[in-house]
Amino acid sequence: MDPCGMVKRSVGSGLLVALSPLLVFLVTPGAPGGARAQSAIAQLAAASGGAVDPALIADLVLANHILANQGVLDGFGHVSVRHPADPNRFLMSRSIAPALVAAEDIMEYDLDANPLDARGRGSFLERFIHSEIYRARPDVNAVIHSHSPGVIPFGVTEVPMKPIYHMSSFLAPSVPIFEIRKAGGITNMLVSTPQLGKALAQALGDRPVALMRGHGDVVVASKLSLAVFRAIYTEVNARLQAQAVALGGPINFLDPEEAAKATAINEQAHTRAWELWKRDAEAKTAR
Repeated sequence: MDPCGMVKRSVGSGLLVALSPLLVFLVTPGAPGGARAQSAIAQLAAASGGAVDPALIADLVLANHILANQGVLDGFGHVSVRHPADPNRFLMSRSIAPALVAAEDIMEYDLDANPLDARGRGSFLERFIHSEIYRARPDVNAVIHSHSPGVIPFGVTEVPMKPIYHMSSFLAPSVPIFEIRKAGGITNMLVSTPQLGKALAQALGDRPVALMRGHGDVVVASKLSLAVFRAIYTEVNARLQAQAVALGGPINFLDPEEAAKATAINEQAHTRAWELWKRDAEAKTAR
């Protein structure tokens, strides 16, 4: 391995060059286009964030499966993680249903949402959600966008989403709503440009969750497991709050101090749920 993390092995008369687990090339010296291929490799070596621990790739795959199993994601939605070695890169699957994501589907992107090694694989139209949040929020290392069904009513009514119990304490004091009409006028509702992604990041601010009117939500965290925890319990909170509203009368939400104390505990203890969800997802995949 050379100093920039490039792995080189002889394969017959060629050279197998692995810039990372996501970027692999076979170069044959003297072959037509060989010089161009070597030049392209040099450019990608500079562009890539470098090798990624396979365990992180596996967790990113499982995060997609977990959220599909929990009903947060269906055939749509996406999950990303910031590249652990380069804050200006992130990892996300190709455009595919979350439950079908496999390791070979994971792609590396820059903060302009350009894939570094597409190789014919399609990208999500709304990848700008991820790129612009990573650009705006250096504290964020994982982003989830979903059409979480219980959440939708809170983005289109005057009822604010608030934490109704300790597991969703991170929602305190309230959840901002991204109104795409203010950012782009009448659109197809998709955050499919850098400008709309930037507007969403601004609406999110320093919060962990933002609702997207008539669309879904975006959830962020400092680590992937915590983002998954928050995405699941945002959906659970939405369902419980709707039930409480239906019962009538005032609702006794968590107060800010209660929420802060509960959040501190949950940020440590959430890995208990993460390990359970991972085990269940792995078992389902193995069937």
